[in-house]
Amino acid sequence: MFEPFIAPSGTLLGLLQRGRGDGTLHALAAPRAEALAALNHCVLNDPRHDWQVENRSLYYARLYLDLHGGLEEIEAHLFGAEDLFDAEENRTGLALAVLGHLASYGRRDALTLLRRYAATGANWAWALDELALRDDDAGLRSLAVPVLARFPATAEGDAELASAVRDAFEPRPWRLWAEDRRDAVASRIRAAREQGSFDRWQRQMRPSGPRPGWSVQAVFDWAQEGLERGTALHGPAARCLTAVAGPQDRAAIVEAARSGPDGARCAALHYLAESRDPAVLDLIEAAAGSDSRTVAEAAVSAFERMCGEAAVDRARGWVHRPDPLGAAAAGVLASRGGARDAHLVLGALRETVRAEGPDATALYTLVDGAGRLGIACAAPVLRHVYRETASSQLRGRTARALAATDPTFPTGFAVECLWDCEETTREVAALHAETGDVRVAERLRRLAADPAEEAEVQTAVRNRIGPDLQV
Repeated sequence: MFEPFIAPSGTLLGLLQRGRGDGTLHALAAPRAEALAALNHCVLNDPRHDWQVENRSLYYARLYLDLHGGLEEIEAHLFGAEDLFDAEENRTGLALAVLGHLASYGRRDALTLLRRYAATGANWAWALDELALRDDDAGLRSLAVPVLARFPATAEGDAELASAVRDAFEPRPWRLWAEDRRDAVASRIRAAREQGSFDRWQRQMRPSGPRPGWSVQAVFDWAQEGLERGTALHGPAARCLTAVAGPQDRAAIVEAARSGPDGARCAALHYLAESRDPAVLDLIEAAAGSDSRTVAEAAVSAFERMCGEAAVDRARGWVHRPDPLGAAAAGVLASRGGARDAHLVLGALRETVRAEGPDATALYTLVDGAGRLGIACAAPVLRHVYRETASSQLRGRTARALAATDPTFPTGFAVECLWDCEETTREVAALHAETGDVRVAERLRRLAADPAEEAEVQTAVRNRIGPDLQV
Protein backbone atom coordinates (compact mmCIF):
# COMPACT_ATOMS: atom_id res chain seq x y z
CA MET A 1 0.00 0.00 0.00
CA PHE A 2 1.27 3.47 -0.94
CA GLU A 3 1.62 6.10 1.76
CA PRO A 4 -1.38 8.45 1.50
CA PHE A 5 -0.85 12.06 0.49
CA ILE A 6 -1.77 14.28 3.42
CA ALA A 7 -2.63 17.90 2.68
CA PRO A 8 -1.25 20.72 4.87
CA SER A 9 -2.80 20.94 8.31
CA GLY A 10 -4.18 24.42 7.67
CA THR A 11 -6.44 23.29 4.82
CA LEU A 12 -9.92 21.83 5.08
CA LEU A 13 -8.78 18.64 3.35
CA GLY A 14 -5.77 18.32 5.66
CA LEU A 15 -7.93 18.74 8.74
CA LEU A 16 -10.43 16.13 7.57
CA GLN A 17 -7.71 13.68 6.57
CA ARG A 18 -6.25 13.95 10.08
CA GLY A 19 -9.67 13.48 11.67
CA ARG A 20 -9.29 16.64 13.73
CA GLY A 21 -12.29 18.20 15.38
CA ASP A 22 -11.53 21.46 13.60
CA GLY A 23 -12.08 19.57 10.35
CA THR A 24 -15.76 19.12 11.17
CA LEU A 25 -16.11 22.70 12.40
CA HIS A 26 -14.45 24.12 9.28
CA ALA A 27 -16.48 21.86 6.98
CA LEU A 28 -19.74 23.05 8.50
CA ALA A 29 -18.66 26.66 7.97
CA ALA A 30 -17.39 26.11 4.40
CA PRO A 31 -19.47 26.10 1.20
CA ARG A 32 -21.34 22.80 1.19
CA ALA A 33 -20.01 21.67 -2.20
CA GLU A 34 -16.42 22.29 -1.10
CA ALA A 35 -16.95 20.45 2.19
CA LEU A 36 -18.55 17.44 0.48
CA ALA A 37 -15.75 17.27 -2.09
CA ALA A 38 -13.13 17.15 0.68
CA LEU A 39 -15.17 14.60 2.64
CA ASN A 40 -15.61 12.33 -0.36
CA HIS A 41 -11.89 12.55 -1.13
CA CYS A 42 -11.10 11.28 2.38
CA VAL A 43 -13.59 8.41 2.28
CA LEU A 44 -12.57 7.24 -1.19
CA ASN A 45 -8.82 7.67 -0.56
CA ASP A 46 -8.24 6.36 2.97
CA PRO A 47 -5.84 8.87 4.59
CA ARG A 48 -4.81 6.71 7.53
CA HIS A 49 -1.24 5.53 7.90
CA ASP A 50 -2.52 2.48 9.82
CA TRP A 51 -6.12 1.76 8.90
CA GLN A 52 -6.31 -1.10 11.40
CA VAL A 53 -5.90 1.09 14.50
CA GLU A 54 -6.96 4.61 13.50
CA ASN A 55 -10.62 5.57 13.48
CA ARG A 56 -12.30 7.69 10.83
CA SER A 57 -15.57 6.00 9.86
CA LEU A 58 -17.86 7.41 12.57
CA TYR A 59 -16.23 10.84 12.18
CA TYR A 60 -16.93 10.90 8.43
CA ALA A 61 -20.40 9.39 8.81
CA ARG A 62 -21.42 12.11 11.25
CA LEU A 63 -20.20 14.74 8.82
CA TYR A 64 -22.22 13.17 5.99
CA LEU A 65 -25.27 13.52 8.22
CA ASP A 66 -24.51 17.13 9.15
CA LEU A 67 -23.93 18.08 5.51
CA HIS A 68 -26.89 16.02 4.24
CA GLY A 69 -24.46 14.41 1.85
CA GLY A 70 -25.46 11.97 -0.85
CA LEU A 71 -23.75 8.66 -1.45
CA GLU A 72 -23.33 8.78 -5.23
CA GLU A 73 -19.53 9.02 -5.13
CA ILE A 74 -19.24 6.18 -2.63
CA GLU A 75 -21.49 4.07 -4.87
CA ALA A 76 -19.34 4.80 -7.91
CA HIS A 77 -16.20 3.92 -5.94
CA LEU A 78 -17.57 0.63 -4.68
CA PHE A 79 -19.02 -0.58 -7.96
CA GLY A 80 -16.41 0.78 -10.34
CA ALA A 81 -14.31 -1.39 -12.64
CA GLU A 82 -11.42 -1.33 -10.18
CA ASP A 83 -13.41 -3.51 -7.80
CA LEU A 84 -13.17 -6.34 -10.31
CA PHE A 85 -9.40 -6.70 -9.96
CA ASP A 86 -8.49 -5.01 -6.66
CA ALA A 87 -9.89 -6.92 -3.69
CA GLU A 88 -7.65 -5.25 -1.08
CA GLU A 89 -9.61 -4.35 2.04
CA ASN A 90 -7.95 -0.97 2.38
CA ARG A 91 -9.46 0.21 -0.92
CA THR A 92 -13.07 -0.12 0.16
CA GLY A 93 -12.99 -0.79 3.90
CA LEU A 94 -13.36 2.82 5.02
CA ALA A 95 -16.26 3.46 2.64
CA LEU A 96 -18.04 0.32 3.85
CA ALA A 97 -17.52 1.24 7.49
CA VAL A 98 -18.91 4.72 6.85
CA LEU A 99 -21.97 3.15 5.22
CA GLY A 100 -22.35 0.90 8.25
CA HIS A 101 -22.50 3.87 10.60
CA LEU A 102 -24.89 5.73 8.30
CA ALA A 103 -27.13 2.67 8.25
CA SER A 104 -27.15 2.64 12.05
CA TYR A 105 -28.32 6.28 11.94
CA GLY A 106 -31.26 5.22 9.76
CA ARG A 107 -29.95 6.01 6.26
CA ARG A 108 -31.76 3.45 4.11
CA ASP A 109 -29.66 4.34 1.08
CA ALA A 110 -26.56 3.27 2.98
CA LEU A 111 -28.18 -0.03 3.99
CA THR A 112 -29.19 -0.68 0.38
CA LEU A 113 -25.64 -0.06 -0.86
CA LEU A 114 -24.21 -2.43 1.74
CA ARG A 115 -26.62 -5.18 0.76
CA ARG A 116 -25.84 -4.73 -2.91
CA TYR A 117 -22.09 -4.73 -2.33
CA ALA A 118 -22.27 -7.80 -0.07
CA ALA A 119 -23.99 -9.61 -2.93
CA THR A 120 -21.66 -8.53 -5.75
CA GLY A 121 -18.55 -6.72 -4.45
CA ALA A 122 -15.01 -7.97 -4.03
CA ASN A 123 -14.77 -6.99 -0.35
CA TRP A 124 -18.10 -8.64 0.37
CA ALA A 125 -17.04 -10.09 3.73
CA TRP A 126 -16.50 -6.60 5.19
CA ALA A 127 -19.90 -5.46 3.95
CA LEU A 128 -21.49 -8.57 5.43
CA ASP A 129 -19.89 -7.84 8.80
CA GLU A 130 -21.33 -4.31 8.72
CA LEU A 131 -24.76 -5.71 7.89
CA ALA A 132 -24.49 -8.32 10.63
CA LEU A 133 -24.51 -5.47 13.15
CA ARG A 134 -27.24 -3.38 11.54
CA ASP A 135 -29.53 -5.34 9.21
CA ASP A 136 -32.62 -7.30 10.14
CA ASP A 137 -32.95 -11.07 9.73
CA ALA A 138 -34.89 -10.79 6.49
CA GLY A 139 -32.24 -8.61 4.90
CA LEU A 140 -29.47 -10.99 5.89
CA ARG A 141 -31.39 -14.06 4.70
CA SER A 142 -31.81 -12.45 1.28
CA LEU A 143 -28.01 -12.53 0.88
CA ALA A 144 -27.56 -16.24 1.49
CA VAL A 145 -27.87 -17.33 -2.15
CA PRO A 146 -25.59 -14.64 -3.72
CA VAL A 147 -22.93 -15.19 -1.05
CA LEU A 148 -23.00 -18.98 -1.43
CA ALA A 149 -22.80 -18.57 -5.21
CA ARG A 150 -19.26 -17.24 -4.69
CA PHE A 151 -18.21 -20.75 -3.65
CA PRO A 152 -18.60 -23.43 -6.35
CA ALA A 153 -19.91 -26.81 -5.23
CA THR A 154 -16.49 -28.43 -5.55
CA ALA A 155 -13.96 -29.66 -3.01
CA GLU A 156 -11.98 -26.44 -3.42
CA GLY A 157 -15.09 -24.28 -3.20
CA ASP A 158 -16.30 -26.08 -0.08
CA ALA A 159 -12.88 -25.60 1.53
CA GLU A 160 -12.98 -21.87 0.77
CA LEU A 161 -16.50 -21.66 2.19
CA ALA A 162 -15.40 -23.44 5.37
CA SER A 163 -12.55 -20.93 5.76
CA ALA A 164 -14.92 -18.00 5.22
CA VAL A 165 -17.34 -19.30 7.85
CA ARG A 166 -14.56 -20.10 10.30
CA ASP A 167 -12.84 -16.72 9.93
CA ALA A 168 -15.94 -14.51 9.83
CA PHE A 169 -15.65 -11.56 12.20
CA GLU A 170 -19.41 -11.49 12.79
CA PRO A 171 -21.01 -14.98 12.86
CA ARG A 172 -24.66 -13.84 12.86
CA PRO A 173 -25.38 -14.20 9.10
CA TRP A 174 -23.86 -17.68 8.96
CA ARG A 175 -25.91 -18.79 11.95
CA LEU A 176 -29.07 -17.53 10.29
CA TRP A 177 -28.22 -19.28 7.06
CA ALA A 178 -27.49 -22.54 8.87
CA GLU A 179 -31.15 -22.47 9.95
CA ASP A 180 -32.50 -21.47 6.53
CA ARG A 181 -35.62 -23.28 5.33
CA ARG A 182 -33.96 -23.91 1.97
CA ASP A 183 -32.09 -27.16 2.40
CA ALA A 184 -29.55 -26.28 -0.31
CA VAL A 185 -28.52 -23.26 1.77
CA ALA A 186 -28.69 -24.74 5.26
CA SER A 187 -26.93 -27.99 4.43
CA ARG A 188 -23.92 -26.24 2.82
CA ILE A 189 -23.53 -23.81 5.72
CA ARG A 190 -23.82 -26.54 8.36
CA ALA A 191 -21.25 -28.65 6.51
CA ALA A 192 -18.91 -25.64 6.27
CA ARG A 193 -19.25 -24.91 9.99
CA GLU A 194 -18.51 -28.53 10.83
CA GLN A 195 -15.46 -28.51 8.56
CA GLY A 196 -14.20 -25.32 10.18
CA SER A 197 -14.51 -26.85 13.63
CA PHE A 198 -12.70 -29.96 12.41
CA ASP A 199 -9.89 -27.83 10.95
CA ARG A 200 -9.40 -26.07 14.29
CA TRP A 201 -9.35 -29.43 16.10
CA GLN A 202 -6.72 -30.75 13.70
CA ARG A 203 -4.47 -27.75 14.28
CA GLN A 204 -4.80 -28.19 18.03
CA MET A 205 -3.92 -31.87 17.76
CA ARG A 206 -0.83 -31.17 15.66
CA PRO A 207 0.83 -28.18 17.31
CA SER A 208 4.26 -27.10 16.16
CA GLY A 209 6.98 -25.78 18.38
CA PRO A 210 8.42 -26.69 21.78
CA ARG A 211 7.49 -29.88 23.59
CA PRO A 212 7.77 -30.82 27.25
CA GLY A 213 11.25 -32.01 28.03
CA TRP A 214 13.03 -29.77 25.54
CA SER A 215 16.50 -28.63 26.52
CA VAL A 216 17.89 -25.10 26.35
CA GLN A 217 19.79 -26.05 23.19
CA ALA A 218 16.61 -27.41 21.60
CA VAL A 219 14.91 -24.06 22.21
CA PHE A 220 17.86 -22.25 20.65
CA ASP A 221 17.70 -24.57 17.63
CA TRP A 222 13.97 -23.91 17.27
CA ALA A 223 14.53 -20.15 17.38
CA GLN A 224 17.29 -20.42 14.77
CA GLU A 225 15.18 -22.59 12.48
CA GLY A 226 12.35 -20.08 12.72
CA LEU A 227 14.66 -17.21 11.82
CA GLU A 228 15.96 -19.11 8.80
CA ARG A 229 12.35 -19.57 7.67
CA GLY A 230 11.75 -15.84 8.06
CA THR A 231 9.81 -16.07 11.33
CA ALA A 232 11.13 -14.23 14.37
CA LEU A 233 10.60 -16.44 17.44
CA HIS A 234 12.68 -14.45 19.93
CA GLY A 235 9.82 -13.75 22.33
CA PRO A 236 8.25 -17.23 22.34
CA ALA A 237 11.70 -18.82 22.61
CA ALA A 238 12.53 -16.61 25.59
CA ARG A 239 9.35 -17.74 27.31
CA CYS A 240 10.25 -21.35 26.57
CA LEU A 241 13.65 -20.79 28.16
CA THR A 242 11.91 -19.54 31.27
CA ALA A 243 10.17 -22.91 31.48
CA VAL A 244 13.15 -25.19 30.76
CA ALA A 245 16.27 -23.32 31.94
CA GLY A 246 17.79 -23.77 35.38
CA PRO A 247 20.67 -22.08 37.20
CA GLN A 248 23.10 -24.54 35.62
CA ASP A 249 22.16 -23.22 32.16
CA ARG A 250 23.01 -19.57 32.79
CA ALA A 251 26.55 -19.76 31.41
CA ALA A 252 25.36 -21.30 28.15
CA ILE A 253 22.60 -18.70 27.76
CA VAL A 254 25.00 -15.82 28.44
CA GLU A 255 27.42 -17.23 25.90
CA ALA A 256 24.61 -17.53 23.34
CA ALA A 257 23.67 -13.90 23.98
CA ARG A 258 27.28 -12.89 23.42
CA SER A 259 28.22 -14.87 20.33
CA GLY A 260 25.59 -17.43 19.35
CA PRO A 261 23.79 -17.70 16.01
CA ASP A 262 21.37 -14.86 15.40
CA GLY A 263 18.20 -16.73 16.38
CA ALA A 264 19.70 -18.14 19.57
CA ARG A 265 21.36 -14.81 20.40
CA CYS A 266 18.11 -12.90 20.10
CA ALA A 267 16.23 -15.42 22.24
CA ALA A 268 18.95 -15.36 24.88
CA LEU A 269 18.94 -11.56 25.04
CA HIS A 270 15.19 -11.48 25.55
CA TYR A 271 15.37 -14.18 28.21
CA LEU A 272 18.15 -12.45 30.14
CA ALA A 273 16.37 -9.10 29.92
CA GLU A 274 13.14 -10.54 31.26
CA SER A 275 14.98 -12.24 34.12
CA ARG A 276 17.00 -9.06 34.85
CA ASP A 277 20.29 -10.90 34.68
CA PRO A 278 23.14 -8.64 35.88
CA ALA A 279 25.09 -9.24 32.67
CA VAL A 280 22.31 -8.39 30.25
CA LEU A 281 22.83 -4.63 29.95
CA ASP A 282 26.42 -5.06 28.81
CA LEU A 283 25.32 -7.78 26.41
CA ILE A 284 22.57 -5.52 25.03
CA GLU A 285 25.04 -2.69 24.49
CA ALA A 286 27.37 -4.99 22.59
CA ALA A 287 24.55 -6.50 20.52
CA ALA A 288 23.14 -3.08 19.63
CA GLY A 289 26.32 -2.43 17.68
CA SER A 290 26.18 -5.79 15.87
CA ASP A 291 26.54 -5.98 12.11
CA SER A 292 23.43 -8.14 12.14
CA ARG A 293 20.35 -5.93 11.93
CA THR A 294 18.24 -8.73 13.41
CA VAL A 295 20.46 -8.95 16.49
CA ALA A 296 20.67 -5.16 16.91
CA GLU A 297 16.90 -4.78 16.71
CA ALA A 298 16.35 -7.66 19.14
CA ALA A 299 18.78 -6.06 21.63
CA VAL A 300 16.92 -2.74 21.49
CA SER A 301 13.56 -4.51 21.81
CA ALA A 302 14.77 -6.50 24.82
CA PHE A 303 15.98 -3.33 26.52
CA GLU A 304 12.69 -1.52 25.92
CA ARG A 305 10.86 -4.28 27.80
CA MET A 306 13.11 -4.11 30.86
CA CYS A 307 11.93 -2.79 34.20
CA GLY A 308 13.91 -1.86 37.27
CA GLU A 309 16.21 0.93 38.33
CA ALA A 310 19.26 -0.65 36.70
CA ALA A 311 17.68 -0.28 33.25
CA VAL A 312 16.60 3.29 33.98
CA ASP A 313 20.06 4.20 35.24
CA ARG A 314 21.71 2.74 32.16
CA ALA A 315 19.21 4.63 29.97
CA ARG A 316 20.49 7.90 31.43
CA GLY A 317 23.90 7.04 30.04
CA TRP A 318 22.62 5.86 26.67
CA VAL A 319 20.03 8.56 25.92
CA HIS A 320 22.51 10.73 24.00
CA ARG A 321 23.51 7.92 21.62
CA PRO A 322 22.57 8.76 17.99
CA ASP A 323 21.25 5.26 17.28
CA PRO A 324 18.20 3.10 18.00
CA LEU A 325 19.54 2.20 21.45
CA GLY A 326 19.67 5.89 22.30
CA ALA A 327 16.08 6.32 21.14
CA ALA A 328 15.05 3.31 23.21
CA ALA A 329 16.81 4.81 26.22
CA ALA A 330 14.79 8.00 25.82
CA GLY A 331 11.64 5.89 25.69
CA VAL A 332 12.61 4.04 28.87
CA LEU A 333 13.14 7.35 30.68
CA ALA A 334 9.82 8.64 29.37
CA SER A 335 8.01 5.51 30.57
CA ARG A 336 9.82 4.76 33.81
CA GLY A 337 12.10 7.69 34.66
CA GLY A 338 11.57 10.19 37.44
CA ALA A 339 11.42 13.96 37.78
CA ARG A 340 15.20 14.18 37.45
CA ASP A 341 14.87 12.82 33.90
CA ALA A 342 12.42 15.46 32.67
CA HIS A 343 15.09 17.49 30.89
CA LEU A 344 16.37 14.38 29.10
CA VAL A 345 12.88 13.43 27.93
CA LEU A 346 12.20 16.99 26.79
CA GLY A 347 15.47 17.08 24.88
CA ALA A 348 14.67 13.78 23.17
CA LEU A 349 11.16 15.00 22.33
CA ARG A 350 12.46 18.18 20.71
CA GLU A 351 15.24 16.41 18.84
CA THR A 352 12.90 13.70 17.51
CA VAL A 353 10.45 16.27 16.16
CA ARG A 354 13.28 18.28 14.63
CA ALA A 355 15.00 15.31 13.02
CA GLU A 356 12.12 12.99 12.13
CA GLY A 357 9.04 15.18 12.01
CA PRO A 358 5.66 15.03 13.79
CA ASP A 359 4.85 11.47 12.75
CA ALA A 360 7.93 9.72 14.15
CA THR A 361 7.16 6.42 15.88
CA ALA A 362 9.37 7.37 18.83
CA LEU A 363 7.06 10.29 19.62
CA TYR A 364 4.34 8.04 21.04
CA THR A 365 6.38 7.16 24.11
CA LEU A 366 8.01 10.57 24.43
CA VAL A 367 4.68 12.39 24.29
CA ASP A 368 3.29 10.07 26.96
CA GLY A 369 6.38 10.73 29.06
CA ALA A 370 6.00 14.49 28.78
CA GLY A 371 2.48 14.16 30.14
CA ARG A 372 3.42 11.63 32.81
CA LEU A 373 6.23 13.80 34.09
CA GLY A 374 4.19 17.01 33.79
CA ILE A 375 6.83 18.82 31.73
CA ALA A 376 5.16 22.24 31.38
CA CYS A 377 7.80 23.64 29.02
CA ALA A 378 7.03 20.79 26.60
CA ALA A 379 3.66 22.38 25.76
CA PRO A 380 4.87 24.34 22.67
CA VAL A 381 6.35 21.28 20.97
CA LEU A 382 3.32 19.20 21.99
CA ARG A 383 1.03 21.77 20.36
CA HIS A 384 3.10 21.48 17.19
CA VAL A 385 2.78 17.69 17.18
CA TYR A 386 -0.95 17.97 17.83
CA ARG A 387 -1.46 20.28 14.84
CA GLU A 388 0.79 18.57 12.34
CA THR A 389 0.74 14.81 12.93
CA ALA A 390 -1.25 12.75 10.44
CA SER A 391 -1.78 10.04 13.06
CA SER A 392 -4.99 10.40 15.03
CA GLN A 393 -3.61 7.97 17.60
CA LEU A 394 -0.57 10.16 18.24
CA ARG A 395 -2.73 13.28 18.31
CA GLY A 396 -4.92 11.70 20.99
CA ARG A 397 -1.92 10.88 23.14
CA THR A 398 -0.65 14.40 22.62
CA ALA A 399 -4.01 15.76 23.77
CA ARG A 400 -3.66 13.78 27.00
CA ALA A 401 -0.16 15.16 27.48
CA LEU A 402 -1.39 18.70 26.86
CA ALA A 403 -4.13 18.22 29.43
CA ALA A 404 -1.36 17.57 31.98
CA THR A 405 1.06 20.29 30.86
CA ASP A 406 -0.79 23.15 29.14
CA PRO A 407 -3.08 25.43 31.19
CA THR A 408 -4.71 26.70 27.97
CA PHE A 409 -5.84 23.23 26.94
CA PRO A 410 -9.39 23.40 28.44
CA THR A 411 -10.24 26.51 26.42
CA GLY A 412 -8.13 25.62 23.39
CA PHE A 413 -7.56 22.23 21.82
CA ALA A 414 -9.92 20.47 24.25
CA VAL A 415 -12.86 22.21 22.61
CA GLU A 416 -12.11 20.92 19.11
CA CYS A 417 -11.27 17.48 20.53
CA LEU A 418 -14.97 17.01 21.26
CA TRP A 419 -15.37 16.49 17.50
CA ASP A 420 -12.22 14.36 17.08
CA CYS A 421 -12.31 11.05 15.19
CA GLU A 422 -10.85 9.04 18.10
CA GLU A 423 -13.16 8.16 20.96
CA THR A 424 -10.30 8.28 23.47
CA THR A 425 -9.56 11.86 22.39
CA ARG A 426 -13.23 12.82 22.73
CA GLU A 427 -13.14 11.30 26.20
CA VAL A 428 -10.17 13.51 27.18
CA ALA A 429 -12.02 16.51 25.81
CA ALA A 430 -15.19 15.65 27.70
CA LEU A 431 -13.18 15.58 30.91
CA HIS A 432 -11.36 18.88 30.36
CA ALA A 433 -13.17 21.18 27.91
CA GLU A 434 -14.33 24.44 29.46
CA THR A 435 -18.11 24.26 29.69
CA GLY A 436 -18.50 28.04 29.61
CA ASP A 437 -18.10 27.83 25.82
CA VAL A 438 -21.57 27.51 24.28
CA ARG A 439 -20.20 25.11 21.66
CA VAL A 440 -19.00 22.80 24.42
CA ALA A 441 -22.35 22.69 26.17
CA GLU A 442 -24.20 21.86 22.97
CA ARG A 443 -21.66 19.25 21.91
CA LEU A 444 -21.78 17.53 25.30
CA ARG A 445 -25.54 17.25 24.99
CA ARG A 446 -25.25 15.75 21.52
CA LEU A 447 -22.61 13.20 22.55
CA ALA A 448 -24.67 12.17 25.57
CA ALA A 449 -27.69 11.48 23.36
CA ASP A 450 -25.90 9.85 20.42
CA PRO A 451 -26.49 6.06 20.45
CA ALA A 452 -23.37 5.53 18.30
CA GLU A 453 -21.07 7.18 20.84
CA GLU A 454 -18.76 5.01 22.92
CA ALA A 455 -19.81 4.28 26.51
CA GLU A 456 -16.58 5.69 27.96
CA VAL A 457 -17.15 9.00 26.21
CA GLN A 458 -20.75 9.20 27.38
CA THR A 459 -19.70 8.42 30.93
CA ALA A 460 -17.16 11.26 30.85
CA VAL A 461 -19.77 13.58 29.34
CA ARG A 462 -22.37 12.80 31.97
CA ASN A 463 -19.82 13.34 34.71
CA ARG A 464 -19.32 16.88 33.39
CA ILE A 465 -22.94 17.79 32.77
CA GLY A 466 -24.30 19.88 35.62
CA PRO A 467 -27.81 21.13 36.40
CA ASP A 468 -27.45 23.90 33.81
CA LEU A 469 -26.45 21.43 31.10
CA GLN A 470 -29.00 18.69 31.66
CA VAL A 471 -30.00 16.89 28.44
